[in-house]
Amino acid sequence: MGALTGYRVLDLSRVLAGPWCGQTLADLGAEVIKIERPGAGDDTRGWGPPWMKGQNDEITNEASYYQSTNRGKLSVALNLASAEGQELVRALVASCDVLIENYKAGSLAKYGLDYASLSQLNPRLVYCSVTGFGQTGPRAAEPGYDFIIQGIGGLMSITGERDDLPGGGPQKVGVAFSDLMTGLYSTVAIQAALLSREKTGVGQHVDMALLDVQVATLCNQSQNYLASGKSPGRYGNAHANIVPYQVFRASDQDFVIACGNDSQFVALCEAIGLADLSSDPRFARNADRVTNREAIIEILARHFLAATADEWVRRIHPQGVPIGVINSIAQALDEPQVKARNMLVNIPHPLKADFVTVGSPIKLSGTPVEYLRPAPMLGEHTDEVLKRQLGLDDERLAELKARGVIGQLGER
Repeated sequence: MGALTGYRVLDLSRVLAGPWCGQTLADLGAEVIKIERPGAGDDTRGWGPPWMKGQNDEITNEASYYQSTNRGKLSVALNLASAEGQELVRALVASCDVLIENYKAGSLAKYGLDYASLSQLNPRLVYCSVTGFGQTGPRAAEPGYDFIIQGIGGLMSITGERDDLPGGGPQKVGVAFSDLMTGLYSTVAIQAALLSREKTGVGQHVDMALLDVQVATLCNQSQNYLASGKSPGRYGNAHANIVPYQVFRASDQDFVIACGNDSQFVALCEAIGLADLSSDPRFARNADRVTNREAIIEILARHFLAATADEWVRRIHPQGVPIGVINSIAQALDEPQVKARNMLVNIPHPLKADFVTVGSPIKLSGTPVEYLRPAPMLGEHTDEVLKRQLGLDDERLAELKARGVIGQLGER
């Protein structure tokens, strides 16, 4: 049994933030039914290459992007724009604990699929809306995309090198940060609402906005501004409040040092043969090193060019100072620690028995994550779900397919 075994989730979301939330709930044991457009499916089904390779390494039409964020779900191909499709969703809601959607604010009301309507049918429903700007405010009606939110929400202003350095300028994060974090915050909010329901007997509306999440996760950077009245700038791979805490160049490649306190700085200086640095009044305390950032970094940067990155790791790591080389994704997935933590998992797929994906980081001793199924093919479970949940027979399913209300397996 998973921690959420027995809970049923209707996932009307697409792309990343909502699906990431749904996938996390599925990892924890919830049954997640994903509603997709017949003939097209989630937008990310078309976001290739790369595509998943089949059993004999042939290229399939299953996009790797879709595979990364929809494992564990059941796919029902259903046309929400049709009256019959809407009625089917309402019927499914009656037996669901959670609904996730990421349509523009207010747009599902015209289908009678908004929270106000569905909570009348199922007062215990936890209804999670994920949008760019939330359900209220002057920009509530606008669509929201991660890239735009990273810009508006301040993240890009602190990401990248300074303007006066080569390659300087704002940068987005290498993954869709605000989408992923919103998916995780939504997971937390949904579980909190389910716990509340245990006490009150009723569900509630969860209003999640990418911009809210992006602003919240500025963390110390936003608090630095509130304390000083000065907007933080970009430090590239350095840290605004800790020195040395950045990338350095060895004779062969780059590596990272994250020296988090003064005792670690003393250990670092001894390990690299510059013990006197830690007693220099310019560098003795972290506050001193932040004030004299350029001077200490210049000394260290010049010194680290004298040996390879592996040599510095060999000398510094035993002293308890966090240090590591910068891996490619291929190297990261090949790390012995990553393998030991079972972060690569095999989930047999109908098109590839030895399909491998990155697993969940959640480790629970009593109700561990289980990988019951890979990301589904489009409409793979349409008949199964509608028969089981709504009691539809083969004749009725055939009628709905003929009218385009529901889709055929893999029809794209």
